Amino acid sequence: MENYSFATKKYALLLISFLTAFVSCQKPIDSKKSEETFRVGAWMGANSKTSTAELENTFSKLEQAGFHEVLINTGGNSELLKKITPLAKSYDLDVHAWMFTMNRPGDTLSLKHPDWYTVSRDGKSCYDTRPYVNYYQWLCPSREDAVNHVLSLVRQLAEVPEIKSVHLDYIRFVDVFLPIGLLPKYDLIQNTELPEYDFCYCEVCRAKFKAQHHRDPLDLEHPELDVEWRQFRLNAIRNVVNQAYEIAHQNKKELTSAVFPYPTMAANMVRQRWDKWNVDRVYPMLYHNFYKEPLEWIGFATQQGVNDLKAKQTVLSSGVYVPAIEPSEIPKLIHMVKSSGANGITFFDAKALSDAHLEIIKEVLFSLPKEKK
Repeated sequence: MENYSFATKKYALLLISFLTAFVSCQKPIDSKKSEETFRVGAWMGANSKTSTAELENTFSKLEQAGFHEVLINTGGNSELLKKITPLAKSYDLDVHAWMFTMNRPGDTLSLKHPDWYTVSRDGKSCYDTRPYVNYYQWLCPSREDAVNHVLSLVRQLAEVPEIKSVHLDYIRFVDVFLPIGLLPKYDLIQNTELPEYDFCYCEVCRAKFKAQHHRDPLDLEHPELDVEWRQFRLNAIRNVVNQAYEIAHQNKKELTSAVFPYPTMAANMVRQRWDKWNVDRVYPMLYHNFYKEPLEWIGFATQQGVNDLKAKQTVLSSGVYVPAIEPSEIPKLIHMVKSSGANGITFFDAKALSDAHLEIIKEVLFSLPKEKK
């Protein structure tokens, strides 16, 4: 190399300069987002009584309609998931292990530890006083033992071969505000944060907050207006997510999550600021009828979420509620979601998808620019 002629060296330098200039002119590639195709999925449940024939029927219909993935709730049963995943993969469907996270109804281990549960501002524990519905049994994200239990469940699912992700649901607090369309069902008016739906005021949360900010939230006249107290609880949920993310990635799986519509709305309603999380993919539940909104609101909420994620590697798939969607609305819906920047659309749930829904989904997907499945 030391014997190169001057001309040879000059040519080599010019070539390097050209290549450097060429590469520098190229648009930077967001490797994760650029590789994502527009993915279509469905949430679904399965238990020990679900037959192989029933699963095959569901998977076959979804595959024929062009679906890419299924988000399967087995109640945290990793052994059942190990049996189901290869079957779904045989129909070219990725599997996400859908789990209840902070809301753990009927969790036999948690129920042995009454102190693990969140406590409302009026001093009632989810252990024995359940807000809204009987299956609301929420664990406290500040209780180390409770969090470790949840993370052990994440680990069990993450260790299942071939799943694409562990999919967190109910990764939040109890609803401070219900969607407006659900209020009549509970004969409620929620014009402010009501004490019975404002969590968690357990002794551990209060002590940790006091150590940081030198005040007890229960001593405040209006704790619901205290910015640091709200942020404390947002951070508590974020910390659980970030630990789950590490576990999933240690097992070479992704972490995904079902979330409320967009970050500022989610923070206000359920203490969930998901644009601040370490998470690979989010599935905002854009159930427009719950909010008494028209179909077009799904496009708005999708775009808001996409905009809030611009600084992140996280991608977004819009979750939609099938019973509120007519088959004839599917083309408009898919094109609206895609044009709003989502990387996919996910239907709740597989059972609610009629043959008419599936046929039109298939037609719409066939008309989209061809992408690798």
